[in-house]
Amino acid sequence: MPQFTSEKRHFMDSILLSAGLIIVISLVFLLEKGLGADFSFLGVQPRHLNGLQGIVGMIFVHASLEHLFNNCFALFVLNTVLFYFYRELADKVFLLSWLLSGFLLWIIGREGSCHVGASGLVYALAFFLCVSGFIRRYIPLIAITFIVIFLYGNMIWHVFPWQVHDPISWEGHLSGALVGIVLAVIFRHEGPQRPVKDWREDEETEEERDLAEYAESFEVEGEKSKLEEVTPDQE
Repeated sequence: MPQFTSEKRHFMDSILLSAGLIIVISLVFLLEKGLGADFSFLGVQPRHLNGLQGIVGMIFVHASLEHLFNNCFALFVLNTVLFYFYRELADKVFLLSWLLSGFLLWIIGREGSCHVGASGLVYALAFFLCVSGFIRRYIPLIAITFIVIFLYGNMIWHVFPWQVHDPISWEGHLSGALVGIVLAVIFRHEGPQRPVKDWREDEETEEERDLAEYAESFEVEGEKSKLEEVTPDQE
């Protein structure tokens, strides 16, 4: 029961953490629209020094309500899964996914454009969860991989440009995907791992069990012999 309570608490903490992030992103969007302001200066402007601030700020700015909803829903699901199943390294993976995807976008993004939204972070988390599950070869994590592929498998088509002047930041998607894959490889030996079955220990345990049973039966036979020797004298 205590273990179940601990798991339940951790699951709720993962949900609340992800929900808190979504609330902050949504509040920034509402503030921007409410003030009639333009927060695009918080986005990434590739290869411009004043665009470096977008590495941190871009996930809080969205072009439309649809853009906001799509990113927030995916971010909530993926971030909750990350913090629940990869609790030992979730903080590092999340922070590195956020910063490195933004920095890579700053390097490879189209010059003269401003990239906003949390898509890069979403792609980084999705690709980390997918690749990490296969690398670790651990059934629960592989199941998560297939669930992510089922929900967001079409994301793979958005890491390449489909138009000459594609309005969607495919560079941001590609940056997130590459970062997620690299992080999955780097942290493959950290966090949850497939249990290793030690057959030698099992064999030794079985032999020890047989030996103990034999010794016990020998002691019982000895006790019986003693009783048989004592009984005639008492009579």
